[in-house]
Amino acid sequence: MKKKLFKKLNDRYRLIIYNDTTFQSVWSMKLSRLKVFTVTSLLSAIIVMLVILLIATTGLREYIPGYPKAEYRQLLVLTALKVDSLENELYKRDQFFRGIQAIMNGEVPEDDLVIDTSYSSNQVDFEQFNHDSVFQDKLLAEQINLTPQGNTTTRRLSLSQIYFFVPVKGVITNKFKSTQDHFGVDLVSEPNARISAIMDGTVIFSGWTIETGYVIYIQHDAELISVYKHNSELLKNMGDRVKAGEAIAIIGNTGELSTGPHLHFELWHNGTALDPEQYIDF
Repeated sequence: MKKKLFKKLNDRYRLIIYNDTTFQSVWSMKLSRLKVFTVTSLLSAIIVMLVILLIATTGLREYIPGYPKAEYRQLLVLTALKVDSLENELYKRDQFFRGIQAIMNGEVPEDDLVIDTSYSSNQVDFEQFNHDSVFQDKLLAEQINLTPQGNTTTRRLSLSQIYFFVPVKGVITNKFKSTQDHFGVDLVSEPNARISAIMDGTVIFSGWTIETGYVIYIQHDAELISVYKHNSELLKNMGDRVKAGEAIAIIGNTGELSTGPHLHFELWHNGTALDPEQYIDF
């Protein structure tokens, strides 16, 4: 059977081309099935390789379904670089917050963190809070004390005896409504207006939150904390000492809860939200 098949493959044939008028032989060639199969396979392989090279080395590859265009590939590379940078920034942020937590627990932060620890704090009991309303339910079980020892004169003053500096001159568009979880007032002012500290104090938080954008918290004497939200830029860092009327931020429109350029200002006393309009003449 194998010999018969091999014989058929090697059977010789002649391919002849005749002149249609004179019937004279013009060209002839001896062929076999094996030779025809071999030549056809080689030609097919060469054609396939040429097509692959043509597609791989020219712009024709962009027309193949599923192959991204050059601008899409460049966008993917840029996106990967941005993701890598974002991961680094998130790592730095986590390191910073771990250092703050260590300080609040009375521990020593890691050596690679630069944190101002010139002010001592009492033991604080924390509960889990929404990071955008950390002072909403229970601010602190014990009030944070960032005032240098020996300065207790203003802590004995009542709220009626304290003069508050106006954080920014503007129009109140949304008043204090504790029943609706609006623990402050919204002030609309001129673009790029500067925001001032209402009293002397120490910055206990200065950073970004998703809902309220750039936020700054200041610890004052008399167990007071002032809060400034939706800023476009922060001028002070955590641990900085500020004076009454000193610029601490620039009014802005940052955060998911902001509907326009304004300052959301809150005033807290011993963990209880106060109506700022009762103490400050805006």
